Amino acid sequence: MSPDLAVEIRLLDARLSGWGFPRWGSAAAAGLDLHACLDAALDLPPQGPPALIPAGFSLAIRDPGWCGLVFPRSGLGHREGLVLGNGTGVIDADYEGPLMISAWNRNPGGAGLRIEPGDRIAQLVFTRVTRPTLTLRAASDAAEPAGAAGARGTGGFGSTGRR
Repeated sequence: MSPDLAVEIRLLDARLSGWGFPRWGSAAAAGLDLHACLDAALDLPPQGPPALIPAGFSLAIRDPGWCGLVFPRSGLGHREGLVLGNGTGVIDADYEGPLMISAWNRNPGGAGLRIEPGDRIAQLVFTRVTRPTLTLRAASDAAEPAGAAGARGTGGFGSTGRR
C-alpha cells in the first residue's frame, strides 16, 4: 500500500533515533509514537498545571488536504491520568515548527505522574481535512435550523437525553 502523503521530518533531538523514532507501535497502528524529549524526569502533580514537553522533531505536512492530530496514548490516559492540556493537538499543514506535547495529570488525587526522558507519551495521527463551503444565514432565520424542519438541535445542548 503506497501512502497518499509524504511528510518531511526533521529531528531536533538526536536521542530519538536511539529510541526507535519514527515508528508505529504495530503494523496496523494509527498513531505514530511520540517520545518525551526531556533532559530530566518530569513530575506532573494531580490537577497541577500542564507542562509543555518537546517531542524532539518538526514536520512539514504541506498538503492542505491533511493535518496531524496529537492524542495521549490510550493506556497512559486511562491508567495514569495523562491527558493533553488542550484535549487534542492539531498540527496544520503549514506549521513547520517544533512539535510540543501539552501534558496534564487529570487525576483528582493520589500520586503524581512521572514522565522519564524517552517515554512514549503521545501519538500523532495523520488524517484528511475537508474544508466545506460555508454559507452564512441571517440571525432572523434561526427559527428554522439548517436542514429540514424539526432537525436536531432545536432542544438545545444535550437535548436528546442519555439513552
